[in-house]
Amino acid sequence: MQIIRKSDRTEFISQDKAIVKEIASPDDSAVKRFSMAEVRLLTGNSVLEHHHVESEELFYILQGKGLIAVDGEIDAACEGDAFIVKPGMNHKITNQGNEELIMLVVCSPAYRDEDQVFPV
Repeated sequence: MQIIRKSDRTEFISQDKAIVKEIASPDDSAVKRFSMAEVRLLTGNSVLEHHHVESEELFYILQGKGLIAVDGEIDAACEGDAFIVKPGMNHKITNQGNEELIMLVVCSPAYRDEDQVFPV
């Protein structure tokens, strides 16, 4: 068994302008096929529209509310909602609430910068 403590993880600003704390990935834990991160968006902020070549993502909203746009389809996102984004689907998430939007994001296969593509 491996125990991972959030307090031991370091935050960073991702390519798409989100505040990320990677919880588990093949690079630094026992998982081999996926990654999981806590992702935070400050009030009014958005991640840049992008897609992944190989990875599918599961977004689970822990706190806050906003909008998620996937291939032009827009829907509200709030605490307790989950969204699945398949490889190749352009997506963007915007915090439209009065507090941070906090999500757990699971990627399979595991997240890699080179798998993320930003439209020109």
